[in-house]
Amino acid sequence: MKRSALVTTLVTPLVTALLTGTLVSAAPEAPAAAPACTAADADVYTPPATVPATPGTVLACRSVTLSQVPGNIAMSAWKVLYSSTDHQGRPVAVSGTLAVPTAPWTGTGARPVVAFHPGTLGLGPQCAFSKQLAGAFQDEYEGDNIAALLKAGYAVAATDGPGYLDGQTHRYVAGTDSGHALLDIARAAPAVPGSGLSRQARIGLWGYSEGGAASLWAAQLAAGYAPELNVVGDASGGIPGDLKQVAAGLDGGAFSGFLADAALGIQAAHPALPLDSLLNDQGKEAVRTAKSVCLVGTVTALAGRSIKDLTTAGLTLDQLYQQRGSDGRTWGQVLDAQKLGVNLGTYRITFPVLQYRGALDEVIPTATEDAVRTAYCAAGVRTGWKIYPGDHLLTDNQAVGDVVTWLGDRFAGRPARNDC
Repeated sequence: MKRSALVTTLVTPLVTALLTGTLVSAAPEAPAAAPACTAADADVYTPPATVPATPGTVLACRSVTLSQVPGNIAMSAWKVLYSSTDHQGRPVAVSGTLAVPTAPWTGTGARPVVAFHPGTLGLGPQCAFSKQLAGAFQDEYEGDNIAALLKAGYAVAATDGPGYLDGQTHRYVAGTDSGHALLDIARAAPAVPGSGLSRQARIGLWGYSEGGAASLWAAQLAAGYAPELNVVGDASGGIPGDLKQVAAGLDGGAFSGFLADAALGIQAAHPALPLDSLLNDQGKEAVRTAKSVCLVGTVTALAGRSIKDLTTAGLTLDQLYQQRGSDGRTWGQVLDAQKLGVNLGTYRITFPVLQYRGALDEVIPTATEDAVRTAYCAAGVRTGWKIYPGDHLLTDNQAVGDVVTWLGDRFAGRPARNDC
């Protein structure tokens, strides 16, 4: 189903929120290629007993047809399970999709790769982007984004993001974990048998909303975590740059389901934080719902919920932020660590960035989106900027052509415009 049909038949406006992060690591050895892409579908989503310490190692892969990428584009596509690293430096496995156009690459150098992180899809295991692109479930809205990249001749390495394997909870808006997952699927792509991709390929990063925060975290982490990747640009839209500011706008409102997802995603990444012990019966039921539904269910089933109605002590957000975990860190401290545009002297971004948002964004406060752009400009990052006339969901679609053109200019080595 194309995005326009999804918008018409499901919800307008609708969609996405939030993200997080921290830290770096040394460049690993090049991952070895997988022996063959003959894994069973279930194997792609089964957490392995052990995960290699080398990020980007292909652990399993399976050839698939991406029925939800419109346009009848000739391509080879695979589901992949690959190794990544969480915010504590521990090896983890992450699932995703790789798609390579069948048409020969006619540009200069090796075929470029766009590492793509989807926007909010929900926490249910059926919501994984790789499952939805292959038609197992339909609640995604970015098949057009993938199609536009493939039509331009680029390979697409789309991570599901951490925590979509069986028995896990998606680490929604956990910045470092998400940024690592995005960089590591770019590392894994050349190791997929039959991909024909080069380790020297130029890499572009792209994401919107949840994906926009993930791609900016990948941009901030790239130099320290994946210095061998030839990243030439990042496009990030609808950015939830400050999770506390976003939460204040979501709590008790039409999109409060995204706040529930964020609490569960952050706690999955930081299990020392208290959550279950704070919830009343209504809160526990909301958790069960959030973990079982995808995007539309998140919006419709959890609209209007406020944190004070879900906790035994009737906590406000500010009171929740003061709750301390078993490791001594509070909710507030963990959320502050996810803020984008901070410590940009440490996070060296050596390539251009494009940021964009909707003029009518009703999900992410425009103030936090604007603040991220201001911080990047103040740090000397070459930053493009554009405001579209849509709301949160529609802006994702409105920007597709401009983003693909902007990435094409980066792949061609053309100078990037600076709108600071």
